Amino acid sequence: MPRIVTWLATAVMVVAANVIAAPHASAATYTPPALRQRVDLNSGWRFTKGDVAGAEATAFNDSGWQQLSVPHTWNAADGADGGNNYYRGVGWYRRHYTVPASFAGKMLFLQFAGANQVADVWVNGTYLGKHSGGYSRFRFGATSAFKVGQDNVIAVKVNNANNADIPPLSADFTFYGGIYRNVSLQVVDPLAVRMLDSAGPGVYLRQRSVTAASATVDVTTKLFNNSTSSRSVVVRTVVTDAAGNIVADQSLPARTVAANAGVDVVQTVTIADPHRWDGLADPYMYKANVEIRSDGQVTDVVTEPLGLRTFGVDPNTGFTLNGHPYDLHGVNLHQDRAGVGWAVDDTQHTQDFDLIREIGATTIRMAHYQHDQKDYNLADERGLVVWAEIPLVNDTTNSAGYTANARQQMIELIRQNYNHPSIVFWGLGNEQRVDNAATNALLDSLAGLVNTEDPDRVSVYASCCVSDTGAVNNHAEASGYNKYFGWYNGGYNDLGGNLDSLHAANPSRRIALSEYGAGANTTQHALNPAAPSPGGQYHPEEYQALLHEASWKQLDARPYVWGTYVWNMFDFAADARNEGGQPGINDKGLVTRDRVTRKDAFYFYKANWSAAPTLYITSRRWTQRTTAATELKVYSNAASVTATLNGVSLGSRTSADHIFKWTGVTLRAGANTVQVTATVNGTPVTDTVTWNLN
Repeated sequence: MPRIVTWLATAVMVVAANVIAAPHASAATYTPPALRQRVDLNSGWRFTKGDVAGAEATAFNDSGWQQLSVPHTWNAADGADGGNNYYRGVGWYRRHYTVPASFAGKMLFLQFAGANQVADVWVNGTYLGKHSGGYSRFRFGATSAFKVGQDNVIAVKVNNANNADIPPLSADFTFYGGIYRNVSLQVVDPLAVRMLDSAGPGVYLRQRSVTAASATVDVTTKLFNNSTSSRSVVVRTVVTDAAGNIVADQSLPARTVAANAGVDVVQTVTIADPHRWDGLADPYMYKANVEIRSDGQVTDVVTEPLGLRTFGVDPNTGFTLNGHPYDLHGVNLHQDRAGVGWAVDDTQHTQDFDLIREIGATTIRMAHYQHDQKDYNLADERGLVVWAEIPLVNDTTNSAGYTANARQQMIELIRQNYNHPSIVFWGLGNEQRVDNAATNALLDSLAGLVNTEDPDRVSVYASCCVSDTGAVNNHAEASGYNKYFGWYNGGYNDLGGNLDSLHAANPSRRIALSEYGAGANTTQHALNPAAPSPGGQYHPEEYQALLHEASWKQLDARPYVWGTYVWNMFDFAADARNEGGQPGINDKGLVTRDRVTRKDAFYFYKANWSAAPTLYITSRRWTQRTTAATELKVYSNAASVTATLNGVSLGSRTSADHIFKWTGVTLRAGANTVQVTATVNGTPVTDTVTWNLN
């Protein structure tokens, strides 16, 4: 029996295999009936910062509060002064909503995609409940609290103050507050797929076997009968390909489900000649549509993505996807951006993924918490392999409450994201600062929970700041290490040897480099600079590029490192930092926090990772020069690059590492025009910069 079906210990279990299967060759198409309704509740809110007695009451006067829409955070502009003085505490949100008369007889659920970090919710003064944890989706049943056809008041109290029983307690990023993701009303029939299964989809797709000939998938459906009487129920699963053609169609015999009771149903479907989800090259997806039927009527339909793939992680040869070697090179991603903090909208999420695809990444570590569903959807669609994790960062509390909340957040992460084909790794935590009994007991508990909830994916842990061979590294099935050679310790050429030592000490351990990088301010420059002080105010862009050049050469030569993740794709807010001339910012991103400027190191990776024609002159923002002697350095995936300075040829260069250099270049007083040309796969490309010598 699949472990996924053990989530509801009291549920009745029905297992059926290959019942009423439609042939793969069927030309029939399927369009799921639009039965569920989603009402966007993002607009029309009023907000005030600080705790307010009685603000949950229907008759409370909020006319003086700020008018706004969510996603929203109350400290988007705070915490950027290098100090820990931004507001952490309570904020209140209120809005009115008239429930249409057509919703009479339906079940109503308030859904929040994310609020940091404790949310208490009322409707018309009726308390719906509390959710603790700032990064996962949550829902409250609100049917009895809403008044159909009348005005209703929704009140939400959000508190982002430090709470010893909720991870994370501390981390190297700013803890924003507010309802920073979407809010909606979910409207379903009383006989429907379960809505309150840790806010998961209620339909879970477990891939039992995927070969060239066929794919076998267990479809677990958790349905619930909210009716006042028993119902005769048929569960039908229809799998369609990307064009909407039916490739599997199965129904279970009718069964009776008691009033106010739930049941889990498992069907096993087989898809002939499966088209696989194959990373960047071919992120193909099917859809699994589950219908709930009663008395000849469809009462509910849930549609989930189905990307058929296999994967493996070998301690010596690295990662494989669908049986072939697949190099996992990519970036860490935070949800933060300039101007809005965590209140990122769908267009901004998409821009982030456009940049990640542009650089040629094959994988993303979504640090250090559950991300918005939009990110996981984009990863599915773009073919990016995902490491997802919970916010168990730095310090922990040795308490039952803290352990319970960490486990809750892990369950929410897995159930809400179980069907995303992009997700391969579930992260237990990041950089626990002590390797003691309590920490190891917590990590062991989380590792066991991952294995229970999803035994098919890989648990992983990102280690730093304690011994690499310590016990904290022994719980997950794969190990990540955060290594900052050339920044916080040692030199950047030390990375490869350190990894070799780790591999030699434990050849069966599956090793990834979960973080590496250096800071860079795009307004600070130097020619071949020495390592700057990490906490200092001088972080020249050129040093970051040198570190990444050296690091990637070492990583590319070590196939046993199954994944590599640059820290970070984008600069992000870190209120406790004051360095690099940018207070409150961690500047290790390959792109600036506003997404305007791709740093030099971005193009180094693009030249190495992407097939798109790439030709880029480095130090291009160092436009005002005071020394005539300089170097011209270019990143490109061309075989040969030709350069000119002020119209005079500097000759051509070839390169085996995508780095092209012209040394001994002398600038003249005033403006200097540098131009480089190349041909990549038959496409001519040109880049030009102007440097002024004063």
